Amino acid sequence: EKFDFCFNALHGGLGENGSIPGFLNIINIPYTHSGVRASSIAIDKIVTKQVLKVSEINFPHNIDIDLNKTNEIDLPNSNFPLVIKPKTEGSSIGLKIIESLKDLSLINYKNQNDLMAEEFIEGTELTVGVLNGKALCVTEIIPKTANFYNYNSKYLKNGSEHILPAKIPKKVYQKAMKWSEIAYRMLGCRGIARADFKFSPIKDKLYMLEINTHPGMTATSLIPEQAKYCGISFNKLILNLSEQAKCD
Repeated sequence: EKFDFCFNALHGGLGENGSIPGFLNIINIPYTHSGVRASSIAIDKIVTKQVLKVSEINFPHNIDIDLNKTNEIDLPNSNFPLVIKPKTEGSSIGLKIIESLKDLSLINYKNQNDLMAEEFIEGTELTVGVLNGKALCVTEIIPKTANFYNYNSKYLKNGSEHILPAKIPKKVYQKAMKWSEIAYRMLGCRGIARADFKFSPIKDKLYMLEINTHPGMTATSLIPEQAKYCGISFNKLILNLSEQAKCD
């Protein structure tokens, strides 16, 4: 078949790591969302940090993971709690909050070498959509199904409460908007993207967690909600993205 364009609504793993844009480039079918470079960088949380470290953006500290001879995780001299998650996944799949070394038994991931660990930030979940390089607004997320914004919180009806605009200090709100636009630009994103944050009121500090180059577009998703808040209907949003479809 010869299609006019592809609306790339695939998420996580293969859907968001640049493989699909690369394939569509080869067969010359225009597509929405980010291309190969931005997608392949943003899907890897470690690489994203490395690319953006020259900017003013602040990230949680990485914790080195050692694998012993039995391929079990070793976290010597670590302060808990910690977040352990796959480097190249989405939707909080495989993410665990570890309170002690005993909790390492909770980690059941097929490829331990693809795991990363970072300090756990106690605070407010925030997200910012960026459309065509301009930040939409900041949403505060209150999970209802877990103590963090997990898969069920994201996709189940009433899994989380969205406060829009976020009730956070004005300077933090503006910083989240600015950092999202910086990350979008530096990674070379296209169309719509979404940056996720944690704000620690205790430390009065904002942390970026990751960039999503193919954010969710479902009934419970954040991007359509933010677009509506900014006066952009769902149909207009889809039309906007579709009109920009192209190959790298």
